[in-house]
Amino acid sequence: MREVIFSRNNESKWKEMEEYLSGSRRITADELADYYIHINDDLSYAKTFYPQSHLVSYLNEIALGLHRKIYKTKKEKKSRIKQFWRYEVPAAMRAGHKELFYSTVVFLVAIAIGVFSSMQDDSFVRLILGNDYVNMTLNNIDEGDPMGVYRSHSQGGMFWGIAINNVRVSFLAFAFGILSSLATGYILFQNGIMVGAFQYFFIQKGLGWISFSTIFLHGALELSAIVIAGAAGMIIGNSWMFPGTYSRSVSLTKGSKRALKIIVGLVPVFIIAAVIESFVTRLYQDMPSALRSIIILASFAWVIYYFVILPIQLEKQRITESTFDKS
Repeated sequence: MREVIFSRNNESKWKEMEEYLSGSRRITADELADYYIHINDDLSYAKTFYPQSHLVSYLNEIALGLHRKIYKTKKEKKSRIKQFWRYEVPAAMRAGHKELFYSTVVFLVAIAIGVFSSMQDDSFVRLILGNDYVNMTLNNIDEGDPMGVYRSHSQGGMFWGIAINNVRVSFLAFAFGILSSLATGYILFQNGIMVGAFQYFFIQKGLGWISFSTIFLHGALELSAIVIAGAAGMIIGNSWMFPGTYSRSVSLTKGSKRALKIIVGLVPVFIIAAVIESFVTRLYQDMPSALRSIIILASFAWVIYYFVILPIQLEKQRITESTFDKS
């Protein structure tokens, strides 16, 4: 590539970096990291193809300025943890809203297929859930305790087992992204099929509402976490499959950092879902239907706010502040 074309393609980004170093532009920590990766990538390219050009000195000066901004000595702010949950996780989630949409669609389609397949073939539920589980549930229904599985273990032991399983499933959806977004989609599809088959099994027995209002006491958070973890996996997969203007390694690094923040952001969701399933869901027979509905709706509302609405609000706020700073 000719030097003039290389400069023309990147000068707007370099200008942004100069504005940041001069104090006329405000950026987030993630954007600073992106700038640093980008400028070093450009500097290496310039050193290789235009070693005698003044462009090398120019880019080196910007790189040094960004380096000082990142690594200058200062006390860690006490609000660092608060900032992570308040800003960094939502920012990472905002960048992955497209993947969240795809992940949600795959999961809902899989649920629909699970329901439809169970309607067409009575043996499908046993194929998906296993004979032992189906037989145990049928026995519980006969005894008047259809959700008795949630009383079958001690609360403490159940909590750890559920928490570990939730983390395992979500981590698989996340980690499979390194193979491809399709691999993550497979994990989501597999779990969606199970949910659909499970729900139809109870609908068939005339226990659809009992099943839904009991399972989604914890499932509103648990299943949402799986879908969001799937979005994180797709972010990783898309980052190396469709790197855009970045090299695959740089794009993968950027995507992995965003995805990891999302997974860390899901930790409280895993814990709260496990607590509800272990200590609250087992009380479903003594819990008014209205209270179950409130817990389910509140859980979905919180997930939608934190992972969808808040990221959009913060992005609009940042754009407004940036425009104000320039004026």
